[in-house]
Amino acid sequence: MQYFVYILECSDHTLYTGYTNNIKKRLNEHNTGNGAKYTKARRPVRLLYTETYTSKGDALRREIEIKKYTRAQKLLLIQEK
Repeated sequence: MQYFVYILECSDHTLYTGYTNNIKKRLNEHNTGNGAKYTKARRPVRLLYTETYTSKGDALRREIEIKKYTRAQKLLLIQEK
């Protein structure tokens, strides 16, 4: 199974980081208001970045790591990919 860490850009230009095992489904959930509480009020969202992992634990650790990044660090990460 694959796990994805992702960064979304919300309609207010804020960034949201999460993880999932189905990126298409999760993006749809965010855009229909069934995703995270944070993105529900900031729709539509746009997928900017993904990383793929084979371990849920690795994906969760990476999500936590990215969530600690500043906005500038996240934008740099997105640009480097």
